[in-house]
Amino acid sequence: MTCPDLPDWPPTDRSHRRSEISAIIGRGDAAWERAAHDILRWGVKTASGFTVDSSGPVSAGERVTVTARILTATVVEPVEVVAVVDEADRVGFSYRTLPGHPVSGEEAFIVHRHGDDVRITVRSLTRAAPQQPWRALYPLLRIAQLFARRRYLKALR
Repeated sequence: MTCPDLPDWPPTDRSHRRSEISAIIGRGDAAWERAAHDILRWGVKTASGFTVDSSGPVSAGERVTVTARILTATVVEPVEVVAVVDEADRVGFSYRTLPGHPVSGEEAFIVHRHGDDVRITVRSLTRAAPQQPWRALYPLLRIAQLFARRRYLKALR
């Protein structure tokens, strides 16, 4: 749904909230190599304050648990990697949420080059999770997503 392999994200249905944000995270070959390596090893999540129960590279079909600690609360986020991209000028992955995740949807993290610029793009499609208490907390979770997305844009600098 989030198409990490495509430079232009095609339209999606209206069943989910759609978000796409990008930022320059560096310039040149050294920045590219570092960011390309880190994105495929969950670096965008771990550098943003999450823990991931995987020590290896991201791989399609892999199910992992991402954990967020917010003040005294621990939020467990089960996900499954649905796509991995590893091309000469574009690397990244997308995952879908699994039952128990606070929201329902898919998120993609993409590092790509445009000339000398190295950019990160974060795409997401989300809607309220079907289970409580997350369904009732969805308006607050949308605000938390905004903060997380800002952290993602800074994570691989």
